[in-house]
Amino acid sequence: MKITTGVSYRLTSCRRIVIALLFAYSATLAGAAKSQIDVLDNIEDSVVKIYTTQAAPDYFTPWRLLTPRQSSGSGSVIAGNRILTNAHVVANASYVQAQKHNDPQRYQARVTFVSHEADLAIITVDEPGFFSDLKSLPIGDLPDPLQEVSVYGYPIGGKTLSITRGILSRVEQQIYAHAGAYLLAGQIDAAINPGNSGGPVIVDQQIVGVVMQANAGGRAENLGYFVPPSIIRHVLTDSIDGISDGFPDLGFRTQTLDSPSAKTAYGLKGNQDGVLVIKVFEDSPAADVFEENDVILKVDDYDIAEDGTIKLSEDLLTDYKHAIDMHHIDEDIVVSYSRNGVENTIVLKAEKALESYSLVKGDQFDQIPRYYIYGGVLFVPLNMNLLKRWGNDWRRSAPVALLQMRNEWTSPERSEIVVALQVLAADVNLGYHDWRNWVVDSINGEQVKNFSHFSAQLKNNAQANVVFENKNGYQMVINHSEAIKSGPSILDQYRIPSAHSPGLFEE
Repeated sequence: MKITTGVSYRLTSCRRIVIALLFAYSATLAGAAKSQIDVLDNIEDSVVKIYTTQAAPDYFTPWRLLTPRQSSGSGSVIAGNRILTNAHVVANASYVQAQKHNDPQRYQARVTFVSHEADLAIITVDEPGFFSDLKSLPIGDLPDPLQEVSVYGYPIGGKTLSITRGILSRVEQQIYAHAGAYLLAGQIDAAINPGNSGGPVIVDQQIVGVVMQANAGGRAENLGYFVPPSIIRHVLTDSIDGISDGFPDLGFRTQTLDSPSAKTAYGLKGNQDGVLVIKVFEDSPAADVFEENDVILKVDDYDIAEDGTIKLSEDLLTDYKHAIDMHHIDEDIVVSYSRNGVENTIVLKAEKALESYSLVKGDQFDQIPRYYIYGGVLFVPLNMNLLKRWGNDWRRSAPVALLQMRNEWTSPERSEIVVALQVLAADVNLGYHDWRNWVVDSINGEQVKNFSHFSAQLKNNAQANVVFENKNGYQMVINHSEAIKSGPSILDQYRIPSAHSPGLFEE
């Protein structure tokens, strides 16, 4: 009996220990779960839904707006009662609202700063008390490769906050879909859908990115891109004075030097790498400093590899342009270069990028399109807004002659392309009714410099006829007096409010 009683006692004690351990383990799990819920609640209260009404201009009929459309995006609260989101969420917006998590009310918001290049915008809500129960999120550091991140936002398909997780798979320069800038971006394999735009990428309750776009073309699933912390911080610093200076451009273009023969031809030593200067723009910081066929070896402390990359860390390579991008206007940029085998170092002042280095200007937002109707012919400057008006497949559907202009550099002689977009049929333009998408190279024998120059030439014309000519010699001739005389009736017939865009002759 004593033995039996001892065994029973020991079994009972073991049960008690096991039960105690289970209770302790359950308590630990419960505590961890509660901690996770608390963290989740803190972040949820920092993510807002943004509603916008957007009415973009119609670049085919530039005196009109396209049909207004309603869209939504996401944003996160940061210091200073500000909400960080994407520029494309609020671009061309006529009305903006913000809605807090688990709050049915929408509050009117206003845009305080936009960087279309970086696809970032800052909005705020003036309603008293709106931010009182919201916690601002700090900007963290770029995660390590293969680190797990969480994406918060309000994608289509529901009204509540969505949270997805993914892995940081790549960090490198990418073309930002919104405005076509070439900047550093992070790639993640988390699901990103319309409505996620502007939402934060979170690690340890810190913003490590802003969701901006999913993979284009449907060639990959669950693949998206975000604006990394370095770009976010650059924009936040730029926003301090309320004026968008953007990212500097030193005013030269390069190509890689992968070829050993090319390296030898341009005087590089065996241990030297760099990129070859192929174009230097006038009126830029690089003008009168660099020459074509110089080799850029180094920017600040970053050595440039033969493929044009620099090493940001042991695990991160990206285009050398990033070293320039991270500077602000008026800062010094140290550049080392080789000319005919002789190495030099120069300090350049970071300046605002020129309006465009290409004859086809980039996307414009929150602006009124420029146009001029003369003799019933609609003339417009060529830009990316116009090209994209041909639809999502604009690279194939837009006129080839216009698409080819994207490969042409600006020069002092020509900084903009003028297009006879369409002809509003009338007696004054008889014989040209089917002409459209026609590039004008000269007017009365004088080369067209830009749209302002072209418009002034028409307005101040003193000749009996105006002769428009393209590079192949084809001509359109309009009688000047008839063009002036028929102008009002053509506008009335086609219900056009004005012969030219507002402020055209004030430029």
